[in-house]
Amino acid sequence: MKRFFLGLVVILAALPSVARPYAFLEGDTLRIGNSLIERTFVWNEGHLMTVSLTDKKAGYTLQSEILHPDFSIGRNQGRGGILHTVADCNSVIASILFHIGKTEVRRDYTIREGVPAIECGTYIKGVLEDTGALVLDRLSFPGKHWQGKAVEFHDRTDDNNNLVESHPFLSFHRKHFKGNLLFARDVVSGSGFFFLKESPAGDSQLHYGGFDFTAEYGEFSIAEGGLESEDLSPEGWTRLYGCVTGVSGFSELDALVALRLYQKSIRPFEDMVVMNTWGDRGQDAKVCEAFCLAELERGARLGISCLQIDDGWQKGKSPNSVSGGTFNDIWRDGQYWMPDPGKYPHGLGPVVDKGNDLGVDIGLWFNPSIQNDYSDWERDAEVLVGLNKEYGIRIFKIDGVQLPTREAEENLRNMLAKVRSETGGGVVFNLDATAGRRAGFHYFGEYGNIFLENRYTDWGNYYPYQTLRNLWMLSRYVPAEKLQVEFLNPWRNAGKYPQGDPFAPSGYSFEYLVAITLAGQPLAWLEASNLPEEGFSIGGLVNEYRKLSYDFHKGIILPVGEEPDGNAWTGFQSIIDDSTGYLLVYRENSNAKEASLRTWLPQGKRIRLIPVLGSGHKGTVRVGEDGSIHLVLEEKNSYALYRYQVS
Repeated sequence: MKRFFLGLVVILAALPSVARPYAFLEGDTLRIGNSLIERTFVWNEGHLMTVSLTDKKAGYTLQSEILHPDFSIGRNQGRGGILHTVADCNSVIASILFHIGKTEVRRDYTIREGVPAIECGTYIKGVLEDTGALVLDRLSFPGKHWQGKAVEFHDRTDDNNNLVESHPFLSFHRKHFKGNLLFARDVVSGSGFFFLKESPAGDSQLHYGGFDFTAEYGEFSIAEGGLESEDLSPEGWTRLYGCVTGVSGFSELDALVALRLYQKSIRPFEDMVVMNTWGDRGQDAKVCEAFCLAELERGARLGISCLQIDDGWQKGKSPNSVSGGTFNDIWRDGQYWMPDPGKYPHGLGPVVDKGNDLGVDIGLWFNPSIQNDYSDWERDAEVLVGLNKEYGIRIFKIDGVQLPTREAEENLRNMLAKVRSETGGGVVFNLDATAGRRAGFHYFGEYGNIFLENRYTDWGNYYPYQTLRNLWMLSRYVPAEKLQVEFLNPWRNAGKYPQGDPFAPSGYSFEYLVAITLAGQPLAWLEASNLPEEGFSIGGLVNEYRKLSYDFHKGIILPVGEEPDGNAWTGFQSIIDDSTGYLLVYRENSNAKEASLRTWLPQGKRIRLIPVLGSGHKGTVRVGEDGSIHLVLEEKNSYALYRYQVS
């Protein structure tokens, strides 16, 4: 190992302003950066070794103490490096190709303007001589006073109701940590960085070694897990999990904003208020043309933007059909994914036309052909492209996914990418995270949003505060605006909850159930035909929300207040810029009608609060310690959405 100690933090006296992202090689030094971040490397024949990481906004540089390759397979040294760059006005991709033994490696670094983070995708092919530990990235800085936090995520929400675990630590001797995120900060200087591992969660990863990060004093690395020789092809590239390195200023807020700017850059979000009738457990028994036409009429009264027809629109029968079915060898029947002629004798045309008349999109459910690691991905993609071209369908719920091999991962990705490419990027996927070995919260993010959870009053497992808690917990680390969050019909199945249960859905107003989903993408998980007439009173709320939802969601949405537990004061803040944003506040079943709510607002500033939804009061408050502000909500289980201005 080379010693390369030039001091932990160099405060920048003058650093040239670069308007666009860049990647260039000068002698033996590669520089990748933009106006917010720069990472420099020793070229080392393409087997890059990080020299420094600079936070241009905060004005510090973290300098490497020891030079060693950032990426490693075993102990072999890379050779024969070649650099290619592709650039447009907003981004640069720097591709580095080199060999480690008989393995060819390609590392694609992507840097976008306005994003204080650098993404790296890794691809390998050839022969794998060493199947030992594989390190995706590594940083090594001096100092013995590094504090860190690894954040672990759990999808499979049919079984999990605790989706986020935080593991704070003081870096000491070598130790492993689980998670998709690692934040590290030097206590002496206050400077820091973060790693994001773009992979499924935990043991849903392939060849999972039981950990994702390693820390030892100021050295931090990201583990791929394990590789098997059968994962590689002599000809085609095998994609490994991705990783992102970002700078994090001097505070937790700086770190979370930096992470969110990267996440938002992957794919622009699209606002939608979806109604999916599966939440009333009718399965495919009712689904037909007449039912959908009636649901469209009622859904329009609720203010929805999309009616998504779940399993049952297609001719083929799935295992979830009331009449039974299968996903095995579905392409033996070339008409499996045609609209069921018995249910839709005129195809989907009349339903789509009715939706167009009412201003409501039609979305569909789709289960890719799982057999042989999605070997039929091209035929599946052709179905989705065909539905888009024939009917204009552009929102598809992707369900039933299992990713047991790298080939399965890549084939499913190929399907999503082909559909996106052939529809000009117009298709949005709702990627179901409820069961199976799936993409989780940090993988395939460029293709759409996340269908978060199935909850049903039929089984007494829909508790509104728990839905709010899951959204609240995730929103610190995952864009809330990419999470579909459900509200159900509280008039159904009231008798399936224990008598006197204070958190049963029937104890809340329907408006409040809708309100707890507003930071995400509201999902009406119900049949509108089962609602009483009073249920349609939420139409005014939903329509008013849709007028401002884009503005609300374009901000950095973070949790505020207490963790929801049914009795808390809690909510979300959308930070649009230094002077404006939104506060969405909930008084759960708390006895206190006044509370001091901790926010991300700057201490000492005066904040003008302008109510736009709910039961808030107009006024001006001063921000106290820890960003706390004083708020009043007169009723239990009530909410207020404010637009705020900092003065």
